[in-house]
Amino acid sequence: MYIIHFAAVLRCKSRRNSFRFQCLHLQGNLNPNLSALIKDRVDNSRYNGYCKNMSQSPKSRRFGGPEEDAFVSLLRTAELLSRNVEKVLRSGEVSPVQYNVLRILRGAPEGLPCSEIAKRMITRDPDITRLLDRLEKRSLISRCRETKDRRMVLTRITPQGLTLLRELDGPVTDMHKTQLGHLGREGLRSLTELLETARRKSS
Repeated sequence: MYIIHFAAVLRCKSRRNSFRFQCLHLQGNLNPNLSALIKDRVDNSRYNGYCKNMSQSPKSRRFGGPEEDAFVSLLRTAELLSRNVEKVLRSGEVSPVQYNVLRILRGAPEGLPCSEIAKRMITRDPDITRLLDRLEKRSLISRCRETKDRRMVLTRITPQGLTLLRELDGPVTDMHKTQLGHLGREGLRSLTELLETARRKSS
């Protein structure tokens, strides 16, 4: 009678039946040697089932689809690439945001108003005025009011700012080649086109 009952318990994989087996053992209804064997079989069965479920869970759990996969991959890649560029910029004691502003102003020697600088920045700074204050304090930029419209203040890059950019141009270019050169010209062109298409769609 006990053997038949033991076989039934062995076939059970739910927690409820495992708990029932433990209760019967505590009540002294089972032979100690036989109960140890059964307990070992039940535990192994539950363990193997758990491992099987864990090994299958990454494939069965998919949220968001390929669009979300691409989005997360873009964020992770941008973070990794930016981190390496930051190391290069430290030699010039400028942050990536400050470097971005200096490059914008180098491309507009006639000067730009604060609002236009903010519009062209890659990463938006919530306090563009304070950012420009720090650059001006280091004599990397200059600001002055227009004679025609006194309400407009134009920001220009200074000779010191241009010198700093020239010193950083080579190391930054080398870093980009190290990071992305292995993709080849065609790969980089295709990647750039895909990213531009994504930006146009999102803007």
